[in-house]
Amino acid sequence: MIAIIDYHAGNLTSVRLAFETIGAPVEVTSDPERIRLADHILFPGVGAAGSAMQNLSGLNLAGLLRERVAAGIPFLGICLGTQILFETSEEDGGTPCLGILRGSAKRFQPRTHADKIPQIGWNQAKQSRPHPLLSGIPDESDFYFVHSYYPAPADPTDIICTTEYAGTRFASMVGRNNMAATQFHPEKSGQIGLKLLANFVRWDGTVH
Repeated sequence: MIAIIDYHAGNLTSVRLAFETIGAPVEVTSDPERIRLADHILFPGVGAAGSAMQNLSGLNLAGLLRERVAAGIPFLGICLGTQILFETSEEDGGTPCLGILRGSAKRFQPRTHADKIPQIGWNQAKQSRPHPLLSGIPDESDFYFVHSYYPAPADPTDIICTTEYAGTRFASMVGRNNMAATQFHPEKSGQIGLKLLANFVRWDGTVH
């Protein structure tokens, strides 16, 4: 079973429907015991870092997510669910986050009036290294983005894909061991996004 974490800040319906489209069993839940039973965990996100972290703490899920990642469970974060995997976010005046990955989420600094923040729409993901979730996905494929902040890993080996926007080349997919996370929304990225989610369903958490 794939547990989709309900922490009251996720784009739950579109994520659930995407998995149902590929025939994968999912459960939307904030129940710690159901999450512990899951063989895959997906951590979606739409909203702001401060309220998301407050909700996670209130639901007693922050420590559990760290625990399940450390236990080797295949884990996928999406959008805000990617940003708050890092130590801090610049959002909401500076927000302490989960600290599963070293680094921070930074806000785009537009250079010109043509640089619209948030970035909304399709953009290319340039693959920095192979990853099981990218199996069968051509390099520089287009994915759908909606965000004002972006991941800035402290360790460059955590970067899986990069994307350029508003004069910044940022990490659009990150990962380490059994954890991967995308700044883009695979559930909104058509067939190429469904391919990534199908790869996640089959992933055993190892990276060769």
